[in-house]
Amino acid sequence: MSVRFDSKKNVFLLETPSSTYVIRLYGKRVLHGGWFHCLPGWSDACVTPSSERPSFSPVPEDFEGKIYFSPDVCQQEFPVTGRGDFRAPAIEAVDSTGANGTEFLYVSHDIFRGKKKIPGLPATYADEDEAATLEIHLADPSGPLRLTLSYTVWEQYDAICRHARIRNASETEDVSLRSLMSASMDFPHYRFKMLQLSGAHTRERRMITRTLCPGMQSVESRRGMSSHQQNPFMALMGEGATETGGEVFGFSLVYSGNFIARAEVDQFGTCRAQIGINPYNFSWKLEPGGEFCTPEAVLVRSEQGLGAMSRTYHELYRRHLCRGEWRDKARPIVINNWEATYFDFTAEKLFALADTAASCGMELFVLDDGWFGKRDDDKSSLGDWFVNKEKLPEGLKHIADGIHSRGMKFGLWFEPEMISPDSGLYRAHPDWCLHVGDRKPALGRHQLVLDMSRKDVRDYLEQTISSIISESGLDYIKWDFNRCPSDVASAALPADRQMEVSHRFYLGLYELLERLVTKFPHVLFESCSGGGGRFDPGMLHYMPQTWTSDNTDALSRISIQLGTSVVYPPSAMSCHVSASPNHQIGRMTTLSMRGDVAMAGTFGYELDLNKLSSEEIAEIKSQVGLYKQIRDVVQFGSLYRLETPLSAGRTESSSYGAWQYVSPDKGRSVITVAWSYAEANAEYLLVKPQGLEEDAAYAIHCPPGRIPPFPEGTKVSGGELMYCGLRLTNQPGYGGSLMLLLEKA
Repeated sequence: MSVRFDSKKNVFLLETPSSTYVIRLYGKRVLHGGWFHCLPGWSDACVTPSSERPSFSPVPEDFEGKIYFSPDVCQQEFPVTGRGDFRAPAIEAVDSTGANGTEFLYVSHDIFRGKKKIPGLPATYADEDEAATLEIHLADPSGPLRLTLSYTVWEQYDAICRHARIRNASETEDVSLRSLMSASMDFPHYRFKMLQLSGAHTRERRMITRTLCPGMQSVESRRGMSSHQQNPFMALMGEGATETGGEVFGFSLVYSGNFIARAEVDQFGTCRAQIGINPYNFSWKLEPGGEFCTPEAVLVRSEQGLGAMSRTYHELYRRHLCRGEWRDKARPIVINNWEATYFDFTAEKLFALADTAASCGMELFVLDDGWFGKRDDDKSSLGDWFVNKEKLPEGLKHIADGIHSRGMKFGLWFEPEMISPDSGLYRAHPDWCLHVGDRKPALGRHQLVLDMSRKDVRDYLEQTISSIISESGLDYIKWDFNRCPSDVASAALPADRQMEVSHRFYLGLYELLERLVTKFPHVLFESCSGGGGRFDPGMLHYMPQTWTSDNTDALSRISIQLGTSVVYPPSAMSCHVSASPNHQIGRMTTLSMRGDVAMAGTFGYELDLNKLSSEEIAEIKSQVGLYKQIRDVVQFGSLYRLETPLSAGRTESSSYGAWQYVSPDKGRSVITVAWSYAEANAEYLLVKPQGLEEDAAYAIHCPPGRIPPFPEGTKVSGGELMYCGLRLTNQPGYGGSLMLLLEKA
């Protein structure tokens, strides 16, 4: 694919495998032409910028009397304030006179192979043969600001990665940057449904749609994190678009802090979509010569519905956002001690749990909260990252060596960005937390938030974490973040930079993570924030998997995991089998269903194995063996959502969820059906697999110990499976599930 500039028509054509993105130069103004199915050429006849409107849509002076041109009615590529476009701007900046107004005109452009890094920020990466990049350079003719718009076009994906870079060219004057979006895109109509991923702690990323209407529709986080409540993503689904068909545009932000994603419908029925850092509690002082880069926005276009959009994000993020030796390595099966012991553990308890886990075939033992300082509950010791000798008198290395001697990897829970008021670290450095002057900061979960914008804080954390990794031979770290930042101010910054703290926090966090993952490439890092509070592309750049939700109830996890899969690959979703009744909501579900649902991502257990019956242990051994058989398909195959709350216009009351994984060579597939509730005399269930090879014969297998819906080894062609479907008549009772394995015969 390519980036081309037609100098005769003054148009840039950005070509992905199935689409063409058009940018037009109208004089020196940069306008958006559209994002279409791939075009054989460009005549310049179908998209015109001029449209006669009343005087309430102002005309720039240089066009007065020549041709009608108003920014208020044109498709802009990067809209500004103060020049007659009254829709949401992509940039707001206040100059030394106190005025908020800018204008950016074309100066030059560069086209090159590959992709540059974004200084200080996580982003996708590409070799020269994998992508091409366009940079458009603009300048404000009446001000000091210089703007560069960057577009990376991928060879194998219908995706365009965008970000903006702004520079203050003045030698003497400051500029205050109030807002800068990562991407803005204008559509000539608003016949879309907006899809968002919304919820709450333990109820994350539900798939919510709404029909666009005149005015602003948006999702955002002002919580100092990407949040449980919203995710830095939205999709615009064209008329009639479904999971398997229709035009869909996705907008995803590679960022972990405050964000906004919005769609504005104007008076003329056009739609402006934007995504970027939330202007809430944000400004940035651009000193003479200073620069600011936005986070990367990843835009995906699909003509085959929501499912194809998701698979593009999955492949792009798994192969070009995640990094390191764990990117393509099968993730180990985990036993985490948290719901087994909580804070009440000894070395003997841990080793007893590890013995049973090892006998079941589990591969990674994770010691969760409570191993450090004087931590017997959640009221103390965050920041004191040294072993709790009262619980573990022989030290942490004794535990690590014991786990390693049992043939398992060893991991630890950390919460590095937090500090307890009852800690040695706080008593030594009370100014290291986020706080506003002498005002007493608000507590959350009995803890405060460290000021990650400070280098001395980051240096302390790197030193202490590095020491523990080296001394104990850690293989894994669960990196938690269990409250939203409040009192967002820094003792290390002057008054005129306090509105920069939220963004500087994440620049600091990313810098620390870059140090650690570079120093310890063998360590598997897993992100967590009370479960899914920071399940975002920014964290995936450093940690290839995320704890999906603190809610481990299997029925709750159906919608949580299906919603998460709209953007994020299965290899990024950490999923565990927990006890029944469930510790979060008290619901009872079958062990088989808990296993089937947890096998939708990276797999593990979080319960006291030594309280289970011999029959349950035997079933867990079978589950572990099954997952080892299928995990390459689950973690690295293609995901198809066969039934979701959005399927066929269904609502949240849909009685089941169904999903499927297909190996890259289409030789193997895993299909899971999970029922949310049972119905009397229920309808037949027709599940149509996808992604198979039509002419190939597939044998249908059922995992051992299950009642198969078909005779074991039944052979069916891929075409018959996909077009006729599987008619399932034996609906299990409350909280039941079914897994089928397809293998090319």
